[in-house]
Amino acid sequence: MQGVAPDQLDTLVTVLDLVRSGGARTRPELARRSGLGRTVVSQRLGQLEAAGLVTEGDLGTSTGGRAPRELRFRADAGVLLVASLGVTGFDAGVADLSGRLVDHRSRAWDIATGPEASLSRVESLFDELLADRGAPAVWGVGLGVPGPVEFASGRPVAPPIMPGWDGYPVRDRLATRYDAPAFVDNEVNLMALGEYRAGRGVGSPDLVLVKIGTGIGAGLISGGRLHRGAQGSAGDIGHVGLTGSVPGAEQVVCRCGNVGCLEAFAGGAALARDATAAALDNRGEHLTERLAKAGEITSDDVVRAAEFGDRVAVELLSRAGRLVGDTVAAIVNFFNPSTILLGGRVGTSGDLLLAGVRQSVYRRSLPLATRDLQIARASLGERAGPTGAGCMVVDELFGRDLLARWIPHGSPAGMPGLHPSSRADA
Repeated sequence: MQGVAPDQLDTLVTVLDLVRSGGARTRPELARRSGLGRTVVSQRLGQLEAAGLVTEGDLGTSTGGRAPRELRFRADAGVLLVASLGVTGFDAGVADLSGRLVDHRSRAWDIATGPEASLSRVESLFDELLADRGAPAVWGVGLGVPGPVEFASGRPVAPPIMPGWDGYPVRDRLATRYDAPAFVDNEVNLMALGEYRAGRGVGSPDLVLVKIGTGIGAGLISGGRLHRGAQGSAGDIGHVGLTGSVPGAEQVVCRCGNVGCLEAFAGGAALARDATAAALDNRGEHLTERLAKAGEITSDDVVRAAEFGDRVAVELLSRAGRLVGDTVAAIVNFFNPSTILLGGRVGTSGDLLLAGVRQSVYRRSLPLATRDLQIARASLGERAGPTGAGCMVVDELFGRDLLARWIPHGSPAGMPGLHPSSRADA
């Protein structure tokens, strides 16, 4: 098909967005909702039909005269490969062109094995998923990793808990492997985007998702858009310093190399460390029994022990909640979100941590900032990252810049070099 003239691009994106979102289901509705003339609407629909993105289906409801045919976005025209890597495992799946996750699987994995082994494992699972679906056309790949990412290049930058990943060309590898555009972001950003589009954050255009897992990070949705910051490191709250506010903080070294970081006191690794020390000291009945039986204590063990009333485990989770809440309170005062969601294995655990976060936020934030603030657990669980990855790829592919570059080819499949220019927000 022919290319898109610059003066046509905005109207093409407008028409596509209305059909994709369900905001307009017929040609008359499109004209009315978009403010475009019928001729322009017909021309843009013709371009989208030629690309296989839109089709006309059954007759709609008549409002007088001949009933119009309903327009349908062809979400099944291709698939997206999506995954979210954490420190101790990853979630991978297949999404359709609406970003909806249609298949999903989880695997245990250690991110410290490095990029070659980790990405090979992800690719192996991607291949399984594609084979199960009859090897459909891949339109894009989306991946989240647990560290800072320069979005424009798709490369991790000095990630504290990802040895060997610094500067690794993750995006380029995936794009070449699947002969399609690829996009890489911080996993917490994708979790926030997933919750905003399909989880508990729907309808909250100013949202903060705080993931508390092995480490701690935050994803920010501002005015309905994911905020990455100037270089892509926005939301890295796990390395906010507590020195001066927590006794002895200057003695606790974080994995990033600094001392006194929030993550070094309240992250899952810190909970396991402190619980192990307590058990070795014969403090905490359930923790002591677990250490004797398994030889180690994980953050999941701390959560379970707290549920059984283990005094040390209860204290550790309550303190973690208060410390995270103190940091989140500063975000609330500065950013004024409408919703705070807690995600991650520790963040979505029992009520103790959630109560600690709420207590600190409401105590240390301004009354106006908390008047209508909701603080809750995230709802999508392990599907949040892959769901957000699908949304990220869809936003990029159907955005103004990239759409103009691939639609003359009919699809972005076979265009691995298609990627966004450098910009702060997406």
